[in-house]
Amino acid sequence: MSMRAAPLADVAHCGLMDKVYRRQRYIYDFTRKYYLFGRDALIRNLDLKPGQRLVEIGCGTARNLIAIARRYPQAKLYGLDASAQMLETARLRLAKAGLGGRVRLVHGLAENLSPAAFGEESFDHALFSYSLSMIPGWRQALAAAGPALSSQGLVHIVDFCDFHTLAGRKILLAWLGLFHVSPRVELLAELLAGLEAEFGEKALVLLPGRYAFLLALSKGKLGTFACGSTVTARN
Repeated sequence: MSMRAAPLADVAHCGLMDKVYRRQRYIYDFTRKYYLFGRDALIRNLDLKPGQRLVEIGCGTARNLIAIARRYPQAKLYGLDASAQMLETARLRLAKAGLGGRVRLVHGLAENLSPAAFGEESFDHALFSYSLSMIPGWRQALAAAGPALSSQGLVHIVDFCDFHTLAGRKILLAWLGLFHVSPRVELLAELLAGLEAEFGEKALVLLPGRYAFLLALSKGKLGTFACGSTVTARN
């Protein structure tokens, strides 16, 4: 299911993602567990209530959605991805896990996120797990998440930091570039400035070496770089 008739730029990005993951999808989960840190910690802290709706933007092979479904068996789960190839693998893995009927998947871009494409009016949680660093229009993706959420909705993010104090920083950045991954250092800088000014350092969790960050924000409170005018931490 596609979200709308896509412009050529959208088609090109979807095609690029299919090219990147056409073969990688078979080994994606095995290889990524060694460097996509913080995902399980984020899932443990979601605290989903029965009936709440969560959409993962850039759901890939559904690795996170499977873990979330098992931890929160009464939550309603949805996944969006730009790669039809990855969604093919996601459907197979959900079926193998006995969760094919619990998770609805849609092919489309993060910038075009629409609850209606999933048959919903809104979501309670929007999750970006190492996907913002692969989305060219990441600001637009964050901005789209706001209107897609209910009035008390939350945006959850785990992604690469700036590796500022990490040994081998240049080598790691070059390697990630091969997979079209670009850490959003501008996002991190803006979050750090806003959160430290209003709430102190505890509002944002940085992993050792500034390797990755974890964050949960209330709807519409992502700052002027996304969908609000202020940065507000989760209560």
